[in-house]
Amino acid sequence: MNRVGKPGKTGSLMAVEVALARLLEMADASKIHEHERLPLAQVQGRVLATDLVSTLDLPPWPNSAMDGYALHLADWTGEPLVVSQKIFAGQAPEPLKPGTCARIFTGAPVPAGADCVEMQENAEVQADERVRFTETMSPGKNIRPQGQEATVGELILPAGTRLGPIEQGLSASLGCAELDVVRKIRVAVLSTGDELIEPGQALGPGQIYNSNRVLLCSWLQRLGCEVIDAGILPDDLATTRARLGELKDVELILSTGGVSVGEADFLGIALREEGELTLWKLAIKPGKPLTFGHFRGVPVIGLPGNPASTLVTFALLARPYLLRRQGVKEVEPLKFQVPAGFVWPKAGNRREYLRGRLENGRAIIYRNQSSGVLRSAAWADGLVEVLEDRTLLEGDCVSFIPLSEVLS
Repeated sequence: MNRVGKPGKTGSLMAVEVALARLLEMADASKIHEHERLPLAQVQGRVLATDLVSTLDLPPWPNSAMDGYALHLADWTGEPLVVSQKIFAGQAPEPLKPGTCARIFTGAPVPAGADCVEMQENAEVQADERVRFTETMSPGKNIRPQGQEATVGELILPAGTRLGPIEQGLSASLGCAELDVVRKIRVAVLSTGDELIEPGQALGPGQIYNSNRVLLCSWLQRLGCEVIDAGILPDDLATTRARLGELKDVELILSTGGVSVGEADFLGIALREEGELTLWKLAIKPGKPLTFGHFRGVPVIGLPGNPASTLVTFALLARPYLLRRQGVKEVEPLKFQVPAGFVWPKAGNRREYLRGRLENGRAIIYRNQSSGVLRSAAWADGLVEVLEDRTLLEGDCVSFIPLSEVLS
């Protein structure tokens, strides 16, 4: 039997829900209102700035859902009918001659006077080329009515919709060659720490490669952001202040590392001295030292430096904040309940997000959940949420957040 504590009961630490609510409140207060008009092929991943309203009926006329024969049921007495015309998609048909049927193909306009289409599998062509129908028919059968999908003036996609292949295809079906999208938010990405060097350089004593920069820059581009790579900040307060001050015309500074309480965490010191610190110490694992504040009026999100902590806090907190600033309403990822395929014997006072994946319908977790192990996320296909003050036995229900929900 699992033991469940109250969500959000975290002592002196800020609960995840509270932190997210505050971030979204601040995002709402600083939304990007400027927009640009782009060709349909270039809007992938962007946010729709204005409502998309249909200017036509879709389909524009009744059309056939099948290859078959169009007829007026009242003219059919059970005897074979003469074929009076053949209608292909893209053709304008003649009105149906009384007492006849029309050979018609999928997507072709239904001729005036016809009220039914019978599929060709239920029709037999006689030796004299008349057509005999073998099944009972009804009015409207196999006809897609005009305006079935959309009508003139109907709201199709509201402003704030993130545009993907489906939305692009739908827009194209309405004849849109361009769409109004929210201007990209300008995000400066920087890393902190003397121990960091970029891939391709030779490692020195005590040095590690900077994986967070590549992770975040790629992720931000997927979110439709304009990325300014601000490089690596050394462990020096004066340099930190100067480099932050050089970041002009950016709308968010996104950093990794340097936001804890250590003596070398100069980013946190700079925020306290020349700005403000709004969020500090969250009840989340990994990712406790996430920071939100401002430096000379520019919002700053300081993510923890450990790679798995960076991934989890960006996915669950920074990503929703960025989407909301672009006008997206629904910003939290889908999560669903699955049985645990593992045992969690020790309850913690922080909400934990374990890197895991589904096998045979159960969530299993990577063997090493250290915040420094990014390989755990490459192995995983989701995050397993374990609430505060909770233990688990195999088969107990846990929430599972697919990585596909947060990586774009």
